[in-house]
Amino acid sequence: MANAFMAMRSLLSLAQKRFINTSVILPTASSSFTAEYLIKTCGLPLQPGLSVKLLNDENNLQNSQAVVEFLKSHHFKDAHIAKMVQKCPAVLRCKVEDNLEPKFDFFIKNGFEGQLLPQILMSDPRILVCKLDTRIKPCLELLKPFLGSNENIIAVLKRASWLLTYSFKSCVQPNIDFLIKEGLPLDKMAKLLMSYPRTILIKHDRMVSAANYLKNLGLEPKAPMFIHAFRVMVQLSEPTWKKKIEAWKSAGWSEGEILGTFKRFPFLLSCSEEKISCMMDFFVNTVKLGHQTITANPSIFKYSFDKRIYPRYNVLKVLESKKLIRVRKTATFLKISEEKFLENYITKYEGKVPGLLEIYGSIRKTKGL
Repeated sequence: MANAFMAMRSLLSLAQKRFINTSVILPTASSSFTAEYLIKTCGLPLQPGLSVKLLNDENNLQNSQAVVEFLKSHHFKDAHIAKMVQKCPAVLRCKVEDNLEPKFDFFIKNGFEGQLLPQILMSDPRILVCKLDTRIKPCLELLKPFLGSNENIIAVLKRASWLLTYSFKSCVQPNIDFLIKEGLPLDKMAKLLMSYPRTILIKHDRMVSAANYLKNLGLEPKAPMFIHAFRVMVQLSEPTWKKKIEAWKSAGWSEGEILGTFKRFPFLLSCSEEKISCMMDFFVNTVKLGHQTITANPSIFKYSFDKRIYPRYNVLKVLESKKLIRVRKTATFLKISEEKFLENYITKYEGKVPGLLEIYGSIRKTKGL
């Protein structure tokens, strides 16, 4: 046993010396054996940062073993446990009876069963070190009135498990209360939570400012596009918002056109300044689209230039050069689904233009697919 301990100490010390420029921390016997146990039983990778955390972990081997065995009894595989410990070594300090069991009972009671529980907790294991009564329960209690079913709550937490780590009463509740007071319907609140959960964590002052701005534009909380426009606004700082407006102005749009289009297609102001410049130059100077056509079809800006716009335009030019098609509405040609595009323009004409699919695929690959 002494030889095993010395070997493990040497290995961990070597990893520290090789990857980090700090003085070597000599391990205690219990922490070293904890590391050895996890490496052997769970396939835990020996990483410098993790090694230091484990070496400084005051929990003994017995508690770590209890945590591992408890997790395994709830369908956690070795890989799950290793990943959780890598992300949050403090998980090993949790007491099974006082901490883990009550939380797992609560989750299971609320529909988090089978492989779903490992999936949620593995994505953000900090949940296990958060308090059940002040973080986890308030989160689910606040979400339930808007999302209704456990299925919807689970859908949100699968995308945003980190919500369970926030103080809902101080951080989230005021924002939700504000939006409801402003007139956001419950179904729209549910959609906001399910589609853009990070939005409700924005600083309250920023949220109030964004809602007021949108209402001044004539976009009321009941409007279908409100939550999409709201999400864009709260994610952009005021200087960034102004830069986006200026970028569209430089591309030939008036402020009225920009804001009017934003109300019906909020993604317009999510585009990077580089994309705005590149796409407008291509549509105006290469495709020869008129200004009114561009402003009437803002959804063309949501597509990737490299993966859709440029490859499709090249297919269009090939087919037109062969006099196989005559496209009157290029914007529509760019917007149709990939399935319809392949069916109507690739498969249909591949017999007359050998290698058309390869041409399309090659361009997509070359342009960064």
